[in-house]
Amino acid sequence: MRQAVTMLARVTAIVGGCVLVALVVLTTTSILGRVLNDVLHSDFAASVLGGLAQRLLDLGIGEVSGSYELLEAGIAFAIFSFFPICQLHGAHATVDIFTSRLSPSVARRLMAFWEVVLTAALVLISVQLFGGVQRYYGNGETTLFLQFPVWWAYSASFAASVVTCLVALYCAAMRVRECVTGQSYLEEG
Repeated sequence: MRQAVTMLARVTAIVGGCVLVALVVLTTTSILGRVLNDVLHSDFAASVLGGLAQRLLDLGIGEVSGSYELLEAGIAFAIFSFFPICQLHGAHATVDIFTSRLSPSVARRLMAFWEVVLTAALVLISVQLFGGVQRYYGNGETTLFLQFPVWWAYSASFAASVVTCLVALYCAAMRVRECVTGQSYLEEG
């Protein structure tokens, strides 16, 4: 079971990483295009490059249209894609200034409690995302520039959140098991 959960978390993180890299390339291209467009519109470029500046502008050099829409949808998906691997390895940010002095038994119970609470919160978020998918699918809303349906972005984030919920349920079960047996089954950060 652990191997399947680990593989699912890793694949989701890799897909999220690929999306994140694509968004970095898109954003960089858009910024460079905007800067180049501004330079080509300057009097300096017109005097130095002459007609070449106008020909480059006619090719459409400039900001990537709809890049903000793609960035917004992609970042949401990437965040949900990294949750499972973070959850599996206990890599969420923690403040353990007080808990580091607790006995191992009490610390295990506290970790199990917060793991269950986090799992419940992640399931609630996933349910709300599914509601967003249904709402935007039903009303047909699209983005302003690219005109792609808003529910696509919600669906991608929902798919990653389902993986997050599966991993979180596994981690919560393992933390409760750790309380019962006193053995360690998951990493602690």
